[in-house]
Amino acid sequence: MSASSIPGRLRRLNKTQKLSAAGISAVAAAALSLSLVPGHAAEAETEPQALSAAPVVFASAAGAPQAKTIQNSIIEQHSTAEQLVKAADAAKAKKAAAVKEKAEAVAKAKKAKAKAHAKAKAHKAAAKRGHQAASRSESRTAVYGNNLDGWIKESLAIMKAKGIPGTYDGLHRNIIRESSGNPRAINDWDVNAVNGVPSKGLLQIIKPTFDAYHVGGTPHDQYDPVANITASANYAADKYGSIDNVNSAY
Repeated sequence: MSASSIPGRLRRLNKTQKLSAAGISAVAAAALSLSLVPGHAAEAETEPQALSAAPVVFASAAGAPQAKTIQNSIIEQHSTAEQLVKAADAAKAKKAAAVKEKAEAVAKAKKAKAKAHAKAKAHKAAAKRGHQAASRSESRTAVYGNNLDGWIKESLAIMKAKGIPGTYDGLHRNIIRESSGNPRAINDWDVNAVNGVPSKGLLQIIKPTFDAYHVGGTPHDQYDPVANITASANYAADKYGSIDNVNSAY
């Protein structure tokens, strides 16, 4: 409709009427705009919208998400820190083990040294005691009485050293029977005396027999009590097994 077709009375609206028409148009426009907005739009105008939990993504220069790059960097740093801690703990444990091993080796060496020292000391002490005992033994030369008992005992000591059997009783019994304990006794009436080799001494032994069975370390004298006893016991051991087995003339 062109302006020329509008009735002249409408074109001639006063100022008050024009303002009313404008108000009506504004109200209609507002109503139309509200009808196009969803029902919860009014709430959106009165209540602030909740922030999204999703991270804000910033585009990097290369186009990859920057948040992902930062997360990877943090993970890598954390992993590196864990590795450093583990390496430090391993080094500490290794050092502690080395210290312990060294301490054990030192203790073992000290123990072995102490044991060897104690053993050497004990050996030295034993050797010293043995030497002292030998010295005492050498210094204590046996003293036998110059009588029948002393002669028999000294003869027994020599017989033992030479491996000649016989006892105190066997020697004493035969001495009493043969000479009554007289070292200077001599038989001048038996067959030996007739043959010029009389029996002499405590056990009445003839010269050839005495010479054959004389025991080294004793005087080469038929009348010597110890020489006479040992030579006679040596002869009796050869012929009878022991002077103890002799109970009569032999």
